[in-house]
Amino acid sequence: MNEKILILGVGNLLLKDEGVGIHVIRALENEELPPNVSLMDGGTGGLHLIAWIQDYDRIIMVDATLDNNPPGTIRLIRPRYATDFPPLMSAHEIGLRDMIEAMILTGKLPDIQLIVISAADISEVGMELTPVVEAAVPKVVELIRSCLSHQ
Repeated sequence: MNEKILILGVGNLLLKDEGVGIHVIRALENEELPPNVSLMDGGTGGLHLIAWIQDYDRIIMVDATLDNNPPGTIRLIRPRYATDFPPLMSAHEIGLRDMIEAMILTGKLPDIQLIVISAADISEVGMELTPVVEAAVPKVVELIRSCLSHQ
């Protein structure tokens, strides 16, 4: 239980489903979490997050993705390299890949579990999630609880 865990939600709240990672963090703020678990709204990600996250042993990252799966599909990925991230991960894909590559180079790459939620469109402006992606949020919260219980 000494393992420091960060749950990092990334996304842009102004682009509907693109902000699903932030919506998951907000849902988790109402949950009782173990004392070794921290939450972070990572915004649109990027290299500036490295200093914040390198001190954690494990990161559970939550983000939207564009893939061939139906909207609302949830997948858990254990990326080991930047190339393991799914193609077309939201609008900030480059920043996250760069961040992972930089941490690999510094030798300070935490164990990463990536939860992606499939979206149909990540460019539509609006603060609310589409109904099908919104319905995935409680399921993602349960998946995170499961990840935490298997420390």
